[in-house]
Amino acid sequence: MQKISPARAIPRLVRLVRHPAGQQLVLPLALLAAAVLTMVVSGLPDLQPVRLALFGLALCLALCAGLALLRPQPARDATTGLHLRQDIVRALERNLARGRRPSCGGALVVEIDRFRALEEIHDHEVQQALLRIIARRLSQEMRIGDAVGRLDGACFAVALSPGSRLTLETAAQLCGRLQRSLSEPVSIGTLRLHPTVSIGFALAERITILGGESLLQAAILAQIEASRHGPGAVRSFSETMRRRIRARGTLAEDIPAAMGRGEIMPFFQPQIEVGSGRISGFEALARWDHPQRGLIPPAEFLPAVQQAGQIHRLGELMVQESLNTLRIWDNSGYAVPHVSVNFSHEELSDPALVERIALELNRFDMTPQRLVVEVLETVIANREEDVVVRNLAGLARLGCCLDLDDFGTGHAAITSIRRLSIQRIKIDRSFVSGIATDPEQRKLVSAILLMAKQLDLDTLAEGVETAEQQRILEDLGCGHLQGFGIARPMPREAAARWLEAAGVPRPGPQDAPAAGRRSTG
Repeated sequence: MQKISPARAIPRLVRLVRHPAGQQLVLPLALLAAAVLTMVVSGLPDLQPVRLALFGLALCLALCAGLALLRPQPARDATTGLHLRQDIVRALERNLARGRRPSCGGALVVEIDRFRALEEIHDHEVQQALLRIIARRLSQEMRIGDAVGRLDGACFAVALSPGSRLTLETAAQLCGRLQRSLSEPVSIGTLRLHPTVSIGFALAERITILGGESLLQAAILAQIEASRHGPGAVRSFSETMRRRIRARGTLAEDIPAAMGRGEIMPFFQPQIEVGSGRISGFEALARWDHPQRGLIPPAEFLPAVQQAGQIHRLGELMVQESLNTLRIWDNSGYAVPHVSVNFSHEELSDPALVERIALELNRFDMTPQRLVVEVLETVIANREEDVVVRNLAGLARLGCCLDLDDFGTGHAAITSIRRLSIQRIKIDRSFVSGIATDPEQRKLVSAILLMAKQLDLDTLAEGVETAEQQRILEDLGCGHLQGFGIARPMPREAAARWLEAAGVPRPGPQDAPAAGRRSTG
C-alpha cells in the first residue's frame, strides 16, 4: 500500500473540501469528530492539560460544523439539482487558473434532440422526468472534479477538469460513451422514450481567447453544429468553426429580406426513367441568387436559414413555388408527373403539417401524388411513434409519395421503411460515384437495388455524371436517374426550355397518375 506523506495529503484534503461533494461531508464529519472527542475528554479525569486541549479541539470542530451549516449553499437547478450556468463558468475559470496548457480542461455541452416536439406531445411531468433521468445519467458518467450543470431547456453543460489524459481523442471517446448511456431507453410511467443527444465540446488548448465564458460559448457553438448534423451527432470546436458561424450569422441577417425579394427560390433538376429516358419528375432544390455574391451554395446558406429561424418559411416557399411551377407547366403543355420537395426535421415536427399541405394542394388544384415528400434517412432512423412518424403516415394517407433520401448514409431499419410507407429510395451519390471503377462499390449498389426489389420499392440513383454510370445502373436494375449527367438544377424558365428541347408532351386523361402511385412519365 502506497504511503502518502503529510505534505501531499494536506493539499489533497484541501481540494476535497473545496469540491462540492467534499463540502457536503464537512458538516457530518465535524459533528461526528466533536462528539467522539467530547466522549474521550469525559473519560480522562486526571489529565487536565490533555482534557483542555481535546475539549478545545472538539469546540473548534463544532464551530466548523456550525459555520458549514450557516454558510449559504450555491443555488441549484430546481428540476435536476445540477449546477447553474454561472457555477459552470466559475468552475471553468478555476480549471483555467489551476491548469497549465495544453491540459487545462475543457467544456462539454449536451442537448436532448427533438425536445420541443416532446413538449408538444407529452405533459410537463413527462418532460421534467426525462430531464431528471438524463441529468442523473450524465452526472454518473463524469469524473470526480467535473462540474455538471443545466443551462436551459434540454441543454446541459460540463466543466471538464484539467488533466494530462484530457485530449481531443479522449474527449471524443467520452462523448461516445455519453451517447450510448444517454440514448438508453427511458421508461416514464407507461411511456417508453428513446432519447438521443447532440454533443459539442471545446478544449482550452484549441481556443485563442481563454476564459470561462468563452470556453463555454465555444462548446455551445460546437453543440449547435452537432444539432445541425444530428440527431445524435458530436462536434468539437475549432477557430475555423467560429469563423464559419460568424459568416453564417451575417447571411442569417439577410435571409428574411432575401426571401421577400424573391432571391431564394427553387431550382429544378430532372429525374428520368432508366431505359426509356422519359421524364419521371423534377426535384426542387433551394438556391439563393445573391445580388453581390451570385449563387450561394445550399451547404452555405441553408444553415443560415436555420439559424435565422426561417426553416419553416423556406419549406412553405418551396412547396408553394413547386406546386405553382407544376401548374404553369401544365398550362404550357408539359407533362411532368411530379415534383419532389425535401422536408426538414423541423417541418416534419410541425403537428399542423398534413393539414397545411392539404390546403396548398387544394389551393393549386393539384392531386396529392404530384407532390413527392423527400425525407433524409437520418430523420427516420430508429424512430418510435412520434409527431414525425405521424406526419409521414398522414402525408402517405393523403396520397403524397414518400422518398427516402441519401439512402445508405444513415441507419434506417427496414421495418421503419415499411412502416412509414416509403415508396422509393434514393441511393446516395457517394455510392454512385465509384461504380464504374470500384468493384466493391458496384457490389454495394447491386445489393441495395436487390433489397429494394425484394421490398417492392422503386429506386433512384443520385449524382449520376457519366454515360458509363448510367449504363451500369441500368444493367443493375435501377429505376430512375438524377445528376449532372442528365441536367444541372435550373430555374423554372430554363427547366421549361429543357422540357421543350426534350419534346415532353402534355398528358391526356389516360396518362394522369393514379392516386397514391408514382407515374414514370
